[in-house]
Amino acid sequence: MTAPIPISLHVNGERVDAHVLPRLNLADFLREHLHLTGTHVGCEHGVCGACTVRADDEIVRACLMLAVQADGMSIQTIEGLSDSGEVGDLQAAFRDRNALQCGYCTPGMLMAAQDLLRQHPEPSRERIREHLSGNYCRCTGYQAIVDAVEATALSRRGRAA
Repeated sequence: MTAPIPISLHVNGERVDAHVLPRLNLADFLREHLHLTGTHVGCEHGVCGACTVRADDEIVRACLMLAVQADGMSIQTIEGLSDSGEVGDLQAAFRDRNALQCGYCTPGMLMAAQDLLRQHPEPSRERIREHLSGNYCRCTGYQAIVDAVEATALSRRGRAA
């Protein structure tokens, strides 16, 4: 039997020390050990984007990263971005433009959208679509999501959406 491995990381700004099995993925660690259930598990192959988190300021698929790989890292989940207010305007735009639907993809979609807006504050609709192409949504048809991201970008630049 494999022994648990000690890890230490920061999750949403708080230090976390834990012992985990070597094969535990980061998504399951966040959900089951830290009860941060906004990180959804969809395909478990890194394709759908539902498990997107920020690791040391880069978005990653938490289902493809082992918890032991996060040792020493700073991880931010949708809960952290929400609690800090970082994505409050983006969440409001998703709500106002009906880009939520069932909501399963929303946390990962918000993480990816915020990543785009941090890198490119003035993205074209094409760039928005391209950046979000790794996040699946089976409900909205993406138009409302692209509208919400575009509106947030315009709003952040001080223009009406």
